Amino acid sequence: VVKSLEYGIKTFDSSCGGLGGCPYAPGASGNVATDDLVHMLHKLGVQTNIDEEKLLKASQFIQSKLNIQLPSHVYRALQHKTISR
Repeated sequence: VVKSLEYGIKTFDSSCGGLGGCPYAPGASGNVATDDLVHMLHKLGVQTNIDEEKLLKASQFIQSKLNIQLPSHVYRALQHKTISR
């Protein structure tokens, strides 16, 4: 993504919480988590007009409904931070 930004690419495909991927590619890393992508872009100073807090709430909702652990690194880090308080 960072290298793509350097080449002027500004559109990226991602999925909330990192869900999805190809079921026919065992061991593949899957989709980039929108939570992780937006967090990284904001840290790089890229304006996205995406509210990270609302995005993380959407991931929380998805996780609660599917009863699975989402692969998003940012979501998991904030989840552990909240639990440890």
